[in-house]
Amino acid sequence: MTLMSRPSVADKRREFHRLHDSGCFVIPNPWDVGSARYLQSLGFKALATTSAGFAWSQGYADGSVPRERMLAHLREIVDATDVPVNADFGSGFAHTPEQLEESVHLAVETGVAGFSIEDSTADPAQPLYDLTTAVSRMRAARRAVDRSGGDTLLVGRAECFLVGQPDLEQTIARLKAYGQAGADCLYAPGVKARDHIEAVVRAVAPKPFNLLLGYPSELTVADAAALGVRRISVGGALARSAWGGFMHAARVIAEQGSFSGFSGAASGGELDGFFRAAGK
Repeated sequence: MTLMSRPSVADKRREFHRLHDSGCFVIPNPWDVGSARYLQSLGFKALATTSAGFAWSQGYADGSVPRERMLAHLREIVDATDVPVNADFGSGFAHTPEQLEESVHLAVETGVAGFSIEDSTADPAQPLYDLTTAVSRMRAARRAVDRSGGDTLLVGRAECFLVGQPDLEQTIARLKAYGQAGADCLYAPGVKARDHIEAVVRAVAPKPFNLLLGYPSELTVADAAALGVRRISVGGALARSAWGGFMHAARVIAEQGSFSGFSGAASGGELDGFFRAAGK
């Protein structure tokens, strides 16, 4: 695709909203420019960053990447691709609604088509913001989006199942509250059972629900669509798969003196050919 024909940020944001209107689409999670361009080449209609995948590539634990570094990463992925990009923006690198509003403004300025805000605190003693605070934070994110033109899609995340509180009733209550506070799409990572997925989809309708799927999962894209899921992401699963192959091959060398771990490696010629063509 030539530079002149590349879609604008506004184009990508319009397309992203359209994708959420009906049907079900997969929004896979690259962690760098190369993985993003490869996923785009496979025909995926949108991409989502992964905070974990990017953190590992930079030598950080998930949740430890400084805000400025994350913002630079978002801008790099947006600039390198022609499809809408949804940002995994964690808890917004902020605690108070005022701080969050500033962070969201900076995220929107990177050109992302959407972004998610979590209700987790990173405090083991109190892993979730109380609902009043969480709703205030979502409203602050909504204000920041609206002040920046209003076309960036806001995703509200309820982290209950990921922080050791797998309470479906609480999860649904939080998602509904985030929707009322201005979230355009709702997301509850960790919800896996079919009946739970159906219950969440019904509860947040007509707003779209994002389902996180990764190994092991018996669900297919068709299964998720039949349950009413609007979009599917995979979080850090692709990055973990890449790390799994790398770690296995490296350990075989270190522990056995064997290079058999390279048996499933991609061809250098194929990779060079792809990136040579993708860079045009």
